Amino acid sequence: MEKSKLNALINLLEDPDNTVFKLVEKELLKESNEIIPVLEEKWETSFDVNCQERIENLIQSLQFKETHNKLKLWINTNSKQRDLFTGFWIVDQFQYPDLNLLSIQLKIENIRKKIWLELNNSLTLLEKTTILNHFLFNINGFSVNHSNKNSSQNCFLSQILDSKKGNPISLSILYIILARQLELPAFFIDFPKNPLVAIVEPELARKVHGSSLDSDILFYINPSHKGAITSIKEIEYHLKKNDYKPLHHFTEPKSDILFIQRLLESLEDSYQSLGMIEKEEQIQKLLLLFRI
Repeated sequence: MEKSKLNALINLLEDPDNTVFKLVEKELLKESNEIIPVLEEKWETSFDVNCQERIENLIQSLQFKETHNKLKLWINTNSKQRDLFTGFWIVDQFQYPDLNLLSIQLKIENIRKKIWLELNNSLTLLEKTTILNHFLFNINGFSVNHSNKNSSQNCFLSQILDSKKGNPISLSILYIILARQLELPAFFIDFPKNPLVAIVEPELARKVHGSSLDSDILFYINPSHKGAITSIKEIEYHLKKNDYKPLHHFTEPKSDILFIQRLLESLEDSYQSLGMIEKEEQIQKLLLLFRI
């Protein structure tokens, strides 16, 4: 849109006629979030409270549209090029649209580097996992936020890195991001009520389990319990005991997309419990992208 036309439309936000405003709003919402600085400038110079409120709502709508478009693009990206960190960061942008991406990347890199210095090629996958667990849960102190389970902050990467608190889903996603950066073959397991992480290594799995188990999974990790390592037999025993069927649905790896969906579902539950209806409805719109 031409700058002169944009400025003319923005100036009309002070018009008291609601019909005029609706027409202006419709036109402005066709634009990208690149017009936000111009809207912010108008907000700062306007003495009209109604105009300022309209601008605030417009900015929020434009920011949500940007998050919606980014998530849609991420979902539709080829699986080999789809980056889990980016998916997590897009969820953050729902709440923190001005989030500094570099600062988040540096925080994760600082954790990764300290772990990487302790690893070498002579270590087994189990030993490498144990070192990752030690740094993440004992040294850095990441854990489930039991004191405030319904907090929406448990779902945002930036907040988790600062508070060291998250929920079972967000901690599992952070765990896999770090594990993969350390070249560990980590994948998501959609375990009932509490997601797990699987270390997948077909050749080693066959050597360890023999022909008795038809699975490429070496072992499971529970990020919600300081990275407790569990065997396939223990997991299957728990599932059979609680009558979860079919077993493979809860024991085999699932896509990264599913776990960003699970993260948004937990965020929806959080907003619902807090009575934040508008936020809840926005998350529902994002969740529709996973059903297309």
